[in-house]
Amino acid sequence: MTCSIRLSTKEDSSLILSFIKELAQYEKMADRVTATVHSVEKTFFCKNPRVEALILEENGQPVGFAVFFQNFSTFLCQYGIYIEDIYIKEAFRGKGYGKALFQRICFEAVKRECGRVEWWCLDWNKPSIDFYLKLGAEPMYDWTVFRLDQERIKAISAQ
Repeated sequence: MTCSIRLSTKEDSSLILSFIKELAQYEKMADRVTATVHSVEKTFFCKNPRVEALILEENGQPVGFAVFFQNFSTFLCQYGIYIEDIYIKEAFRGKGYGKALFQRICFEAVKRECGRVEWWCLDWNKPSIDFYLKLGAEPMYDWTVFRLDQERIKAISAQ
């Protein structure tokens, strides 16, 4: 495996957006992407960003990324890292690059004294689920994910 992993910079904004779009295509949700280069710049590279991205390169060529941010566990009373996305271009899968991104995120979690690293996975994504289980990840079967979209957030806040 000849890869390197680095923190993203503002110059990576269009690259991050291209990875987001590729991931959305893979997850059969391309029509849901509303992100733009401007919104990537505004969120990832503002004065106090609350999200970070790692860029994985093979021989200097970007072939994958990971997006993560800080979360919190009241039970542990510790911060954690939530992995929003890990994506490797299809032609570069099976080389250990996904594991390398996980190792780097776990390194960041140790450095930041985090109590957990968490993420979601689509139920149909068996290759990823198998990969996570092989890493020793524990599925959280007793939990149901809930979501409010922006329209519903506004409606509730106005009540």
